[in-house]
Formats: sequence, C-alpha cells, structure tokens
Amino acid sequence: MKIAVIALGKIGLPLAAQFASKGHEVVGVDVSQRTVDLVNQAKEPFPNEAHLQEKLTELVPTGHLRATTDYSDAVPGADAVVLVVPLFVDEVTAEPDFGWMDAATQSLGEVLTPGTLVSYETTLPVGTTRTRWKPMLESASGLAEGVDFDLVFSPERVLTGRVFADLRKYPKLVGGLTPRGGKRAVEFYREVLDFDERSDLPRGNGVWDLGTAEAAELAKLAETTYRDVNIGLANQFARYAATSGIDVYQVIEASNSQPYSHIHQPGIAVGGHCIPVYPRLYLWTDPEATVVSAARAANAAMPDYTIGLLESAFGDLTGARVAVLGAAYRGGVKETAFSGVFGAVEALKARGAVPVVHDPLFSDEELVQLGLDPYHLGEAVDAAVVQADHDEYRSLTPADLPGVRAFIDGRRISSKEKWPNVAYRVIGKATA
Repeated sequence: MKIAVIALGKIGLPLAAQFASKGHEVVGVDVSQRTVDLVNQAKEPFPNEAHLQEKLTELVPTGHLRATTDYSDAVPGADAVVLVVPLFVDEVTAEPDFGWMDAATQSLGEVLTPGTLVSYETTLPVGTTRTRWKPMLESASGLAEGVDFDLVFSPERVLTGRVFADLRKYPKLVGGLTPRGGKRAVEFYREVLDFDERSDLPRGNGVWDLGTAEAAELAKLAETTYRDVNIGLANQFARYAATSGIDVYQVIEASNSQPYSHIHQPGIAVGGHCIPVYPRLYLWTDPEATVVSAARAANAAMPDYTIGLLESAFGDLTGARVAVLGAAYRGGVKETAFSGVFGAVEALKARGAVPVVHDPLFSDEELVQLGLDPYHLGEAVDAAVVQADHDEYRSLTPADLPGVRAFIDGRRISSKEKWPNVAYRVIGKATA
C-alpha cells in the first residue's frame, strides 16, 4: 500500500515507521522543514523514543519511508491517510482549539483522491469525525464520504517513549461512519500492525471494530477520563488521610488487594497531553458530568495543596529559596504540557517564596524560555519540592541541597530516613 501520515510528531513518526516496517510505501507530511529534513536524513527529530532511530536507519535508505511538507506529494493515490495532528485545549476556557487540525483537514481534502481510507487518530470530542471532518473533507475534495472515500476514527493508545511496544500491547480500536468504512479500517490496521498475545482480554488482541466513530471517540475519552477521576479520588483520600493520622498508601495497598479496587496513587500534579486534557474534551460535549468536573478540579488544586504542605512544615515562606525538582510533567519525559511545575511556582510566589527549578532533561536556557529560574544541585536552598519523579531524584540527600530545612516529596520517591534533621513530608500522610 501507499500510506500517508499527516504530522510527524512523537506519535505520528513512530506510526509511520511501524507502517513502513511492514513493507509499505509511507510518506509523512509535516509543517516543519527541520523535521522533514531530519527524517529524510534518517535522523530522529526528538530523543528517547525506543527503537525509533534504528527503524529510521533501516527504512529511510530503502525508500519505504520519506517525509515532505507537500500534501500533494503524499496524498494523491494513497490507499490510506492517517492523521495525528495535535488538538489543543485552551487552558482558561477548556474549549478545544481545532486550528491545526482544521488546517490539516483542509489541505488533505484539497488533494484527496477517490478510493482512500482516511483515519483520524488524534483524540477528539464525541461526534467530531462525523460532524466536522466529514463535511470539511467533502467540501474541499468534491468527493462523497462512504462512496468515493471512507472516513474512520481510530484513537492512538500509546505513550511517548514506548510507542512501538504499546502498538503491540493494546487492541486497535476503530469506528467508521459506515459499515464499509469500518471494515476497511479493520483490514488496514491488521495489515500494518502486529499484536502481542493477551489472555486477559475478553476477546483476542487485535483490531476491534466498535461499530461507529462516536463509540471509538468515546472509548478513548472514557479510558483517559477514568484515570483522571481515579487519581482525583486518590488525591481526595490522601488529603483526608493526612488530617486523620492515616497512611493513605497503606490504605490503597489494602484496598487494591481486593480485585475490584484499582485505586491509583496521589501526587502533586496530573500533567501531560492526555490525562488533564481529555476529560475537558469529554466535558465539552457532556457538561453535566459532575463527577468528571469535580475530579478535574481536585487534581488541578494539588500543586497549591502541596505548597501548603511545605508552608506548614517550613513556616513563613517569605523570601525562602525553594527548589522545585522537575519541570517535566512526569519522570524521564522531556515534556512540560500541563506540568505541575507551573502551578507549584505560582503557589510559591503567592506565598512570597523565591522559586527556582531543576530538571536534568532541560538546559538553563530551556528553563528560562519556560519562564522558570534555573537551579543546580549543590547550590544553597531553604526547601525543596519534588514535582517530577525523575530517577535522578531517588538518590538525593541533604548534601545535594545545602541548607535544606524542608523536603516535600510530591511523588513519593524518597523516604524520611534519607532526610535526617529535615522536615520531610509526603502527600497522604500526617507526618512522614
């Protein structure tokens, strides 16, 4: 097959490489000339995606994978087009911003040719594939969906850093606007993906047709919103436990020993492109979902709550130099989308503290570009707050933070024993 992949980001490029590894001709489209040039040089444009570089090294020289900025070079005559263009959510209004996806859809429609299967993999509010992308594609192309081309939704279900493993591990969900589209999507993804054996699933691992695009859209929103709600519940338990002299981690471990309980872990923040974002996409079409909105509010309040723990342990924070450890939203990932670092820094400033930020994945210049003041381990500091669970932070001791009087372990990666003569606090315990 000839396959076009629109947007060669941290999901799109590994997808393109996976498709090409199955022997197909894959052309990736991206607005960034730098990304296109690096791909065509068989160089990964971003670090830390397992096996991506070796696949580029193998696939680009053989001609199975190449990149372009020109839709007319990639789309005409394609058997399938897969779009993984980012959808953003306004941090204030929580409304989806379709700008990039609209532009990509318009460009795609202008060069779409009959017989193509079009699959959107970007997470969407329910109904978007049918009510937004179908009319846009039909208008731009002059073609009729379900007659001249087929349109489906098939959500990506992978995490950056382990995309190739996750593609094998999880069922590929698809939903078409017509039965024919759904059938074509099943056939396409069976051809381009491989799946691990999994005895724990109600049916065999592979491509699962959910019958409609709306069902596939909701499935992705539901699985991610579940995690946000679950973490919100864990955070509520943690806040209560801390006021009642209870160790919430013992409670969670005990509760989860029963097979119907799957309580997640509390923490300083829920960040990233997915968990804090997709519940908002769900709420956009179901604003009466009070459970979802309450959990989102609970999780959004955790950075300020954590700095409150610091204040209670340290005392008046006015003028205190406080190191926030970790700009990334999670350990080992160089991403700051909806990271708790921003809420923590804001809460510190509101209390008169002087926040500085350390992250082993970011240079001083990059931290400054994010509006953060850099900190280096070994420099004097009054207190510290763990925001990201980087492996480097698990071995920290007071010697790494000279002068530290309080250490707030927002990710539960250390222990009180490592911090003698330091006020050590962890979310979910009255004391350490």
